[in-house]
Amino acid sequence: MNIAKMMKQAQQMQKKMAEMQEELAQREVEASVGGGKVTVRANAGGDVLEIKIDPAVVDPDDVEMLEDLVLSGVKQAIEEGKAINQEEMGKLTAGMGLPPGLGL
Repeated sequence: MNIAKMMKQAQQMQKKMAEMQEELAQREVEASVGGGKVTVRANAGGDVLEIKIDPAVVDPDDVEMLEDLVLSGVKQAIEEGKAINQEEMGKLTAGMGLPPGLGL
């Protein structure tokens, strides 16, 4: 394989990966914790888009519980987004001899 052909393939792969990352930024996941008391919406690009909190869990005497619920919801949403990201990037790099998760 000559260098020019390899460079062209690398450029095509880079373009496909950029397109995939844009698509993943549009795919959303939602995580709900505490029996639906805290809901976190994120995208597969790793950005948290929205957090909703049921007023019933807002207790000034137990702020720690609310903090734990929010943290748990954010972690869960981000993990779900990462899983989608890795799956889609894996499809893109499949069969090319590239390691899984390349470009993440």
